[in-house]
Amino acid sequence: MGGHVRSQPRPAGYHVAMRILVLGGYGLFGSRISRTLAGDAGLTLIVAGRDRARAGRLVAGIDAPRAQVETAAIDTAAQDFGERLASLRPDLVIDTAGPFQNRDYRVAEAALAIGAHCIDLADGRDFVRGIGALDARAHAAKRWVVSGASSVPGLHAAVIAAHLPRFSRLDHVETAIAPGNRTPRGWATTLSILGYVGHPFRILRDGAWRTAHGWQSLRRLEIDGVGARWVARCEVPDLDVLPARYPDLRTLDFRAGLELRRMHFGLWLASWAVRAHLLRSMVPLAKPLFAMSEFWQDIGSDSGFMRVSMRGTGTDGSPLRLDWTLVAREGDGPQIPATAAIVLARKLARGALPGGGARPCLDLFTLEEFMAALDGFAMMATLRETMR
Repeated sequence: MGGHVRSQPRPAGYHVAMRILVLGGYGLFGSRISRTLAGDAGLTLIVAGRDRARAGRLVAGIDAPRAQVETAAIDTAAQDFGERLASLRPDLVIDTAGPFQNRDYRVAEAALAIGAHCIDLADGRDFVRGIGALDARAHAAKRWVVSGASSVPGLHAAVIAAHLPRFSRLDHVETAIAPGNRTPRGWATTLSILGYVGHPFRILRDGAWRTAHGWQSLRRLEIDGVGARWVARCEVPDLDVLPARYPDLRTLDFRAGLELRRMHFGLWLASWAVRAHLLRSMVPLAKPLFAMSEFWQDIGSDSGFMRVSMRGTGTDGSPLRLDWTLVAREGDGPQIPATAAIVLARKLARGALPGGGARPCLDLFTLEEFMAALDGFAMMATLRETMR
């Protein structure tokens, strides 16, 4: 599907007049969630973060909101965070305020304490994998705590689930994401990437758990309409949660890339310095590296992609490979990681997610639902089938 029309469909029939609080609601992904949900009549949207003035500027720039929109100042690190959250009376908390590496579950715990659902956009492997620690509490409260409602593992898992019926056995999944250089980048995402560059982590490859290193194992991909991009291995929660969800998988590999080769290969060289223990981490260099990337932001394109390659045995017994590719243009790429939370928020407001529990973002929406929420953005998804 694809398109360039910016008007968004307006969901109707909300089951409850839900109050949705977006933490980091004026950030890279939070602002897109806020702008999209502000178009839904029947919702109350609270754009929140540490800087209420920034929240106010975002809200002032929303054209003809149909939701009731408010702003709030709140700091997740403050001692009175729980009390402050309770005073805002949200039914749902959407947490976009990463990075999520080395974080605890205080936001989700505070949400459950006041009877609210919680959705986060976490890409931290341990954080998403461990969210089940809150499952009994969330299930008893009949509230949802969903972690990783983003491109990974949310969209990634939905792509696999949508195409799984084509396979009698799916044993190999390789995925890559590469944004266009002129696409806005986020500070939290930068910290997340730099945190694993050069460091070892486990991946499932050829039926065994093996050691990989962040931003190594380079690969070159050719994407129709985008061109050639280099990608390198990344540590994402999918490396744990998808093999657990699909135990027949023998390989699950994930890579990402930067469009400018000077940036991509510069980070690759730095990964060897970390691996050789010449540097402990790239995180202390985050500010100058981020500033450098901003300086070069007018170079390159505004087009990026996500490709999910699935291999195994088809239902007819023959080898089968499916390559699902989503190409984003006109700088719309950041809408993709924002969309899983939008889909889940709308389903909760319609009463379409009964029950409750705490889990990674798996099996809670379909690929069709996800793509419908991207209607009006400059996106195009394609599927290519080959017989190996």
